[in-house]
Amino acid sequence: MPASAPLRGVIAPTLTPFNDDMTIAEDLYVAHAKRCLADGCIGLAPFGTTSEALSVGMDERMRMLEALAEAGVDPACMIPGTGLTNLPDTIKLTRHAVELGCAGAMTLPPFYFKGVPDDGLYDYFRRLIDGVADDRLQIYLYHIPQVAGVGLPVPLVRRLHQDFPRVIVGIKDSSGDWENTSALLDIEGLRVYPGSELPLVDALGKGATGCISATANINAAGIGETIRLFDTRGAEAAAAHHEAVRKFRLAVQGYAPIPVMKRLLALASGDGRWANTRPPLLPASVEEGQALAAQLAGDFGFQLAA
Repeated sequence: MPASAPLRGVIAPTLTPFNDDMTIAEDLYVAHAKRCLADGCIGLAPFGTTSEALSVGMDERMRMLEALAEAGVDPACMIPGTGLTNLPDTIKLTRHAVELGCAGAMTLPPFYFKGVPDDGLYDYFRRLIDGVADDRLQIYLYHIPQVAGVGLPVPLVRRLHQDFPRVIVGIKDSSGDWENTSALLDIEGLRVYPGSELPLVDALGKGATGCISATANINAAGIGETIRLFDTRGAEAAAAHHEAVRKFRLAVQGYAPIPVMKRLLALASGDGRWANTRPPLLPASVEEGQALAAQLAGDFGFQLAA
């Protein structure tokens, strides 16, 4: 069957709120997902890096996807992270996403063993496809070598896409290396999402589908406007708007982004649970959150709604 249409726009790898006992705060989780969509996200990528995914259990991940669907969030706008270090668990998470009706699965390479050959990574994804055994499966590879320690070289991505064109449909490139992103954009038919909005205008110019960005959790409207302007008025208008979006991103990157964005949400909502992080991450201090909030308000007129 043909691959479904891509989600064109900005996608949020949604933050995961925790109660004080470190269980997931389902009420905050669902409300935040809905707010991201209302603010301009075309889709959600639950349990990406920004979601503290590797600190969240398999059952928790599956339950939260179900909670979103039960609350009226269309699974067709979700590309959840499913990649773990072993095939059985990755197959289980990926199959669950497919059966729920998700638009795709964002899948890391197996990331424990380092220096593995490309043929080994190819075999992993081949067996993942065989294991899920569902014609609806669409995989978005996830390339973040500076964190995972294992990357997906461009020739391997091209081979996987050519051999499984209706399944290996896209990639999130969080390498931060424009040359790598540009090379991926040269692969015919591959949907490429940079993992940051920083190169967004250039990426759109080469055919990128949008971006999957951590700061979409708090600046979806700004990033989404760059894409809207590019589509309606062209690259020059998009670039003029995007300069402030880039500076916003760089301001957040000056902190540990996950804890500080959670602290911003805690300050905006008055709900201290938002500041919680699971170990090994530590919460950002109130002072850090207040400093960033003041910087964003002063430089960009930014006020995060409760």
